[in-house]
Formats: sequence, structure tokens, C-alpha cells
Amino acid sequence: MATVTHDGRETAYWVDGPTDESVVLFVHGSGQRHDVWREQMERERYTAAAVDLSGHGESDDVDAEAGPETMAAYVADVAAVAEVVDADVVTGHSLGGAVVQTLVLEDAYDPEAVVLAGTGAKLGIGEDVGALLGGDVEPVLQFMRKANALFADTDHPAAEPTDELMRDVGIRPLKRDLSTCDAFDVRHRLEEITVPALCIVGDDDWMTPPTFSEYLAENLPDAEYTEVPGTSHMAMLENADAFNDGLDAFLHRVV
Repeated sequence: MATVTHDGRETAYWVDGPTDESVVLFVHGSGQRHDVWREQMERERYTAAAVDLSGHGESDDVDAEAGPETMAAYVADVAAVAEVVDADVVTGHSLGGAVVQTLVLEDAYDPEAVVLAGTGAKLGIGEDVGALLGGDVEPVLQFMRKANALFADTDHPAAEPTDELMRDVGIRPLKRDLSTCDAFDVRHRLEEITVPALCIVGDDDWMTPPTFSEYLAENLPDAEYTEVPGTSHMAMLENADAFNDGLDAFLHRVV
């Protein structure tokens, strides 16, 4: 683990080792942390870096209201790490994808390309999930497991570790993250994101359906669309081979 100090706080990040390849920075989603990207780390195609957003994992928290204020803090986290690791490509999942879009729109960092995984130009948490956002993460996890919201196969080996990860992060960051997602909408600005983009999504994603990624691919100036078969929201874990194949093919074309 390494840290970068910015805006009065420390943001933690991990790098899998220097190579001559491109650097891909990975940004996690709501209530998660860097290690949801473990299947994308330590691969030969690129050097991988992964960040813990403020209040997640090993990063300092930030006093920010949910919504645009929190989004600005997360963008600052990612920009600070991207500068340190000299990221060529920035990849974001779900909330992380919203952070990546905002990063580019606000000129906080200028990557060569972006990967938008299981995300959209507009996000919302839905009434069912919102009603469960009380003082404990457990009801949310139980609902998501029952609804196959994170994994199409709830017996997948990565399902329980993902639940444990979200328990460790806790309910406060999760509530702030999901409320920030609920306020996110950049549909009117997609033409400003001119860097090449990969819009990749699980073919059975319940949280951010494939139609969200299709909309991104159709409305971004330079984008392509890929589905990961047999997966829900955590496609990068549930079918890592297919996700990584799609990522590698995109990187081969753009960096």
C-alpha cells in the first residue's frame, strides 16, 4: 500500500509493480474498496493501480455531504492517485464509473481512455434498496443476495468475500455512496467525454442494466460496448476471464 496526501487527507492506493506497459487505474463502486479489482491486478498486459476512495478501506474519510460534494471529493482522490501513478487509462465500476465520467468532465485528469464498467450516465438506487439504508449493512446485503443483484450465481466463490468486504466498509460510506449515485446525471454532457471509452457490463446486471451501458456507448463520441456473459453487477469477479479479455482487447486498440 502507498498513500498520497491531498486536500488535507491521505488516499490509499495499491500498484502491482512497475512495467513498461500502460498503467490502468481502477476505481471501486459503492460500499467497496480496492480489492474488488483483485482479478484485474498482477496481469502482464498492463500495470494495475487501485484506489480506496475517501472513507473506504485504508483511506482517510472526508467530511462531505452526499451528492455533488462527495463526488467532488472522490474525483479529487482519483485525480491525486492518477497523477502519482501516471495513469494512462482510468477504469470505474458503478459509482466508480460515475466518478470517472466526472473526472474527465471536470478536467481533473486527462487519461488516454476510460473504461466504464457496470455504470451509467444517470444512476439511481431504487426504492427497494433505499428503504433498507438504516443503521446496518446486513439488510442491504441480504436483499442484494436474494435479488441476485451483485452475482447472478449467489454461490459464486467471490460472493461471500464481497459481502464481507462490504461489511468491513460499513453502512455509513455505503449510504453516502448510494445517495451520491442517486444525484448523478450527466446525460446532457456525454458529448464532452471525447476520449475512447469501453462500456462493459454483465449481461444480467440487475443494478445497472445493460441498457445503461448501451446508452453510454450510443451517446459518447468514441465508445464501444461489451457484455460479460453469465454475470450480474460484479462482472469483473464473476467472470473475470471474459471481463479481462474485453479489457485487454480495448487496451490493445487504444494505448
